[in-house]
Amino acid sequence: MFFGIDSLYVWVAVIIIGVAVEAFTLNLSAIWFAIGAVMSLIAASFGMSLSKQLIIFVLFSAALLIMVRPFCRKFLKTKNEPTNADRIIGEPAIVVQDINNVEETGEIKIFGQLWTARSADDSTIPKGSTVRVTAIRGVKALVEKV
Repeated sequence: MFFGIDSLYVWVAVIIIGVAVEAFTLNLSAIWFAIGAVMSLIAASFGMSLSKQLIIFVLFSAALLIMVRPFCRKFLKTKNEPTNADRIIGEPAIVVQDINNVEETGEIKIFGQLWTARSADDSTIPKGSTVRVTAIRGVKALVEKV
C-alpha cells in the first residue's frame, strides 16, 4: 500500500505517466521507468511486499536506463541532413527591405532569391546594405552587416 492506495493502481499510474512523458519528449528517458513499473506491477500481482516492489522498480529502471538507452539512441539517432538552404550560410546578400528585429521586418536577396531576414545582433540594417548570412532559423536568414 502506498499511502493507503493499492500498489497495483500506483504502478499502473507510473506506467501511464512514463509512456505519456516519453510520447511527448521522445528522448528515451521515461520509457525505462514505465518498464520498471511493469516489472513492479507483476511483482505486486504476485503479492510481493512494497519494499521488494520498489527495489525491482529501481533496479529495472536503472539497468535499462544505463545499459539499453545508449544502445537504442545509437540506432535511433536522427542525422541532420543538409539542405540547399544551408549553402547561403556565410554568403553575402543585399538588403532589399530594412531589417528591424523589433518591427519584425527585413528581406534580403541572395542567389536571386528573396529571404526574410533578421539581424543577428538586433541592430537595424538599412535597405541597400551588404550583409553576410550567419545562420538560418526556421525560414528566416540571420545576418550581420559586412
